[in-house]
Amino acid sequence: MHLSVSFRILGLLLMLFSSTMLVPLLVALLSDENTVTGFLAALSITFSSGFVLWLPVRSMRHELRIRDGFLITSLFWVVLGIFGALPFALTESLDLTTTDAVFESISGLTTTGATVIQGLDDLPQSLLIYRQLLQWLGGVGIIVVAVAVLPMLGIGGMQLYKAETPGPSKDSKLTPRITETAKALFTVYLALTLACALAYWAAGMSKFDAIAHAFSTVAIGGFSTHDASMGYFESDMILIICSAFMVFSAINFGLHYLAWRRRTMTVYRKDSETRFFISVLSICIAITCIQLYWTDTLTAKEGIVHGIFQAISITTTTGFTTRDFANWPTFLPILLLMFSFMGGCVGSTGGGIKAMRLMLIAKQGVRELKQLIHPHAIIPLKVGRRRVEASIVSAVWSFLAVYMAVFMVMLPTLMATGLDFTSAFSAVTASLNNLGPGLGQVASNYGSISETAKGILCVAMLLGRLEVFTLLVLFTPMFWRP
Repeated sequence: MHLSVSFRILGLLLMLFSSTMLVPLLVALLSDENTVTGFLAALSITFSSGFVLWLPVRSMRHELRIRDGFLITSLFWVVLGIFGALPFALTESLDLTTTDAVFESISGLTTTGATVIQGLDDLPQSLLIYRQLLQWLGGVGIIVVAVAVLPMLGIGGMQLYKAETPGPSKDSKLTPRITETAKALFTVYLALTLACALAYWAAGMSKFDAIAHAFSTVAIGGFSTHDASMGYFESDMILIICSAFMVFSAINFGLHYLAWRRRTMTVYRKDSETRFFISVLSICIAITCIQLYWTDTLTAKEGIVHGIFQAISITTTTGFTTRDFANWPTFLPILLLMFSFMGGCVGSTGGGIKAMRLMLIAKQGVRELKQLIHPHAIIPLKVGRRRVEASIVSAVWSFLAVYMAVFMVMLPTLMATGLDFTSAFSAVTASLNNLGPGLGQVASNYGSISETAKGILCVAMLLGRLEVFTLLVLFTPMFWRP
């Protein structure tokens, strides 16, 4: 492992990240807002810190190993969460504590969407667009985007891509070179964002709101420029558009690229994970709409529109809201949270365990039942026409075990800070799955919980975004051995 190269890359990436603050700084200057000084200071501090890290080791050249990728990825998300908090912390009108600022920053970058800020409708546009931009950058994965740039600086990117890209199929590439793969993913991501923004604008949003919400929709983030989230617009058409783009963004971006390149939609129909994801999502939608109508919570039309929207939003871990789903009757709030554990597909911007893993677990369960009936039969586990190796199934079960173990440790820990069970359960679920809204005390805002609880949830959000192992592996003695 080469720490000097890790610091060199970290410095470069920090300097690159500082450039993202130029957009809200420009908005602040054009709108004559009082956030200019804060953004200017944040940009300067971030760039200078990156430069100081890079300068002493700028000439170091070593081939990156997989351990270097894990270290750089984990360090960068933690460091970026801290530096990304600077505009929030340096804006006096927000009156946020350091913990609150870091919480908001990490929530944005991990595309969780949990917020501690109230009064979004009165917030300066520069801060609003900065929050949305954090989610947009977090959605595509800053490391994956940087893979397209770093090779030009003499840094190999394959190890970073493996550490960043979620799911069991990390080694699959869309194009022969990893740089081209990163560019392909970013192109699809950008095209989907532009299409979403245009659709929102055509449906009645202002240009600012259309761009801002396109950022968080395609990133499956859930941040909004209004306290009422998508309910602010009171438009069924906007909810329909949002629902469609949330589903698109929860599907493997590699499939979007293949569909565009081959000019065919059959790639979605042939993909086992996509079919599984759509099937599970359809079940959630059906249960939600039927229950809303059955309990007279909403009219038939409202139940369909809001039921579909809210089921998609929570299941895909986006976190947009229209109605207060936490107050929906009977089991619906808990049901929606449970569906969020699936999240999106591998290679998407969604959080959660991922549909591929749940599909493999379900198939393995069916296989074991068949094996009990026919103990001497050889029953292979297949996804589509491809046989799944036992090592992959073992890795999936290991991931699920660690994921649940983290959840079970964090739940009582959070309750120890003073939260009731419902609030603590939903907060851990929402943070670990990168969802955002919870129930009880955290139904609409996380500002009222203790700073200790916010710190715990920051760790949960990072673990969820980095898919647990990427971060936890740093705490194993074997990782640091030569």
